[in-house]
Amino acid sequence: MDLGLKDKVIIITGGAKGIGLGVAKVLANEGAVPVIVGRKAEDNLKAIAEIEAEGGKAAHVVAELTEPDDCKKAVDGVLAEFGKIDGLVNNAGVNDGVGLESGDYDRFIASLHKNMVHYYLMAHHSLDALKESKGVILNITSKTADTGQGNTSAYAASNGGRNALTREWAVELLKYGIRVNAIVVAECWTPLYENWIKTLPNPEEKLQEIESNIPLGNRMTTVEEIANMTAFLLSGRSSHTTGQLIYVDGGYVHLDRSLANA
Repeated sequence: MDLGLKDKVIIITGGAKGIGLGVAKVLANEGAVPVIVGRKAEDNLKAIAEIEAEGGKAAHVVAELTEPDDCKKAVDGVLAEFGKIDGLVNNAGVNDGVGLESGDYDRFIASLHKNMVHYYLMAHHSLDALKESKGVILNITSKTADTGQGNTSAYAASNGGRNALTREWAVELLKYGIRVNAIVVAECWTPLYENWIKTLPNPEEKLQEIESNIPLGNRMTTVEEIANMTAFLLSGRSSHTTGQLIYVDGGYVHLDRSLANA
């Protein structure tokens, strides 16, 4: 299926690794120009090299998204190079373990900046360009807002905010023809997830336990599965879809866990 994304300029925050890189690769394969926004030039350039090795093209902007001024500079950099923005994928963030017992005010606020505030700022600074292109905003969020996890108050709150902003923006931007949706991620196999598993006493046993609770196929969601849905929601093929929270999770959040072993 041709998604009609050829030459579309799409910003991807945190696009150098994990889900962001998977999204960038799928978009590049569709002929779009993913623009990776990340804090380290070497990581960005490594990602671009991977994309180019697969026959795609990409660009990057170095920015520390926890710094509000850098969000504006990132958008300005994209506009200076391409003159347009057709889509924004808000993806950057990390489950940083700032809990109710384990955190404090400063760490909580810092985590909100790391995980939610830049979603708002990137959308705010991209808005004029998105109005012109009738573009699309896609927010990557986490199941922690629905299920809780324990010891991660700031990250859960950030994802609740991401979900609420998705629906709020979908309403506010209707008059401009700008669609806004979110993909909710549960258990997805990324380098960060792999690193976390390895810190546990029995990583292989823990992974099997997690996978046994994922109803569809008893396996982790792949990065490519998240990326494929992202590309579809960014494309005109989803032209009447807005304000939606799409769960790409093998039924993890909403299906009865007992079904996983039925």
